[in-house]
Amino acid sequence: MAKEQKTSTFVWEGVNRRGQAAKGEIIALNSAYAKAQLRKQGIEPRKVRKAPQPLFGIGSGGSSSKRIKSADITFFTRQMATMVKSGVPLVQAFDIVSDGIDNQNLKRVILDVRESVSSGNDFAAALRKYPQYFDDLTCNLIESGEQAGTLQTMLEKVAIYKEKTESLKAKIRKALTYPVITLLVAFGVTLLLLIKVVPTFEDLFKNFGAELPAPTQFVVNLSEIAQDYYLYVLAALIISVVIFVQSLRRSKEFKDRFEAFLLGVPVFGDLIRKAAVARYARVLSTTFAAGVPLVDALDSVAGAVGNAVYRDAVRKIRDEVATGQQMHHAMRTTKIFPNMVIQMTSIGEESGALDDMLGKAADHYEEEVDNAVENLTSMIEPAIMVFLGVVIGGLIVAMYLPIFEMGDVVG
Repeated sequence: MAKEQKTSTFVWEGVNRRGQAAKGEIIALNSAYAKAQLRKQGIEPRKVRKAPQPLFGIGSGGSSSKRIKSADITFFTRQMATMVKSGVPLVQAFDIVSDGIDNQNLKRVILDVRESVSSGNDFAAALRKYPQYFDDLTCNLIESGEQAGTLQTMLEKVAIYKEKTESLKAKIRKALTYPVITLLVAFGVTLLLLIKVVPTFEDLFKNFGAELPAPTQFVVNLSEIAQDYYLYVLAALIISVVIFVQSLRRSKEFKDRFEAFLLGVPVFGDLIRKAAVARYARVLSTTFAAGVPLVDALDSVAGAVGNAVYRDAVRKIRDEVATGQQMHHAMRTTKIFPNMVIQMTSIGEESGALDDMLGKAADHYEEEVDNAVENLTSMIEPAIMVFLGVVIGGLIVAMYLPIFEMGDVVG
């Protein structure tokens, strides 16, 4: 996978096709790319310079210049689908949608796409200038819609595909975020008890002049270690997290290995498998129904399944289908797809209703993901409560043991 190049916003002044003075903003890799894009739009640039960075990240109109997220692109595609379906001309739809967007960076992208389309370029070609936001699948579907005169239908399909994808991502994040946050809070509370609370009890115990119970002595020793080394532990944790995140972003090999490892994690691995199968079926159903050739559709699916193991499997399926192999046979050889999906694919190939059968498989596995998230949440909550009770409750009991024993002696 090629490394994503950083784009910047440029302010330009020039002359349009009518000879009129024009100015605006454009997002590009550098000023040369910006000039080239403007010329493609029929504008002869006179001045092109990098836009000044807003103070404290606040752009014009007081709105924050936020990073463009996948959810923002999903919102944009849904709005465009709604506008075009309602009969609004494409260029006017861009104006209406951009007016309702607060994210200044996304607004600039939309207005640049609008400018490109109004200059005579295809919608898909205008989107392809921003591969970091619009994937090949989105561009291919819109291109198919433009060529077949079914842009309204294709925009609707793109919007549904993106909404389904975002929904799956949100469910997986929900399943993973809750236990992680709870464990971090438990770690913080435990560290606070060891550093601030236990030393107070330790000073009290020294006046007893008696040997401390084993659990209390263990907690006191742990507290002394925490007081001496907690800064090093926190620094090591922060550095480890930063290295891990950067490795995921920069190293394709590390990311692939981590995604393969996740599939083997109990409970969570099964959830990730179901989500990958759901995405595979949904995307393939959408692209095939749009008239994209099967081999090209599989190429788009490979980049959309969200897991390296399934990505490589889909590429293997694509290569075998390209040589004339039936898809359900190619899927079976990968040994990672459920029998139900393989059987539904086989029925779809034989009946000529592959997109419909894959859509049904996607519906089934999306429901499976819903159920898996609910079951996971119901299992994790009591497990975390027990964990917190054992760790934090154990610390408190260990601290009060000497007081209880002293009370028994006095009694």
